[in-house]
Amino acid sequence: MERERWLQLYDLAVQLSHRWSYGYRFSTACIVGVWLWAVVHDRPVSWACQAQHWPADLLQGQRLPAQSTMSRRLRSEPVLRLLQLLETRLKTLTTAPEATNLVKAIDGKPLPVGGNSKDPDARWGRGAGGLAKGYKLHAIWSQSALPVTWIITPMNVSEKTVAWQLIERLDDSGYLLGDPGYDSNKLFDWSAEHGHRLLAPRRKAGRFIHGYTSAYRRLAADFLEHGGYSVFHRLRSDIERKFGNCTSFAGGLAPLPAWIRRTHRVELWVRSKLLINAARALAKLANA
Repeated sequence: MERERWLQLYDLAVQLSHRWSYGYRFSTACIVGVWLWAVVHDRPVSWACQAQHWPADLLQGQRLPAQSTMSRRLRSEPVLRLLQLLETRLKTLTTAPEATNLVKAIDGKPLPVGGNSKDPDARWGRGAGGLAKGYKLHAIWSQSALPVTWIITPMNVSEKTVAWQLIERLDDSGYLLGDPGYDSNKLFDWSAEHGHRLLAPRRKAGRFIHGYTSAYRRLAADFLEHGGYSVFHRLRSDIERKFGNCTSFAGGLAPLPAWIRRTHRVELWVRSKLLINAARALAKLANA
């Protein structure tokens, strides 16, 4: 299955970059292909630079870039741009024609590293079931197999804080579903300014405290506490399934491996894992 997912992504990368010419010995699609071969097998990039780890029919006698070349090129603008183009294309391909982005969900997923890690960018924060050290993936999802938008932060950054940046990136309108961690007067107002009605349960039941209370927060509480919670819960559980789908297969998004440290590498790894999951979803749609 890893081979099929890699072929889907590599063929698409070649299509998207076939007119590019940057004067490098190895094409941008080649660098992306070698990187994705490592990611889909959960191996470091140095492993993918060795010919014995490739099927002979895929290499066809071609040379592979050295590990030093990969390290340099993976930070280059063409490679990052191609990965973003892959994400945009797969977002379109995995969205049903009749689907709408009217309802979105926002949440965070911990990406832990070892507690003794010396990674200077990793931080202690609230993970799954307790304190953990590492990073966190913050995302807004709709109907696609890829998030509408996402950000990687250290584990100690609050989901409510990152929500401001994520909401600011939205360019349409609709409803945004969040858990009680997003229950904030300013966040309700910020969502409304960017065309979205935030629905998040109150952190504490009962009356609102004295002082300013957002009208949008009152409307959300009235809807959820007077018969709307069951609908809200059914719709919002979709983001839990999407995060679960990203991790529930071989080559999926699991706790970060030992060779993925520092924010820029975590972002590259997570983007690639999201692409692999989207390729998997696209194959399911084709076989349906």
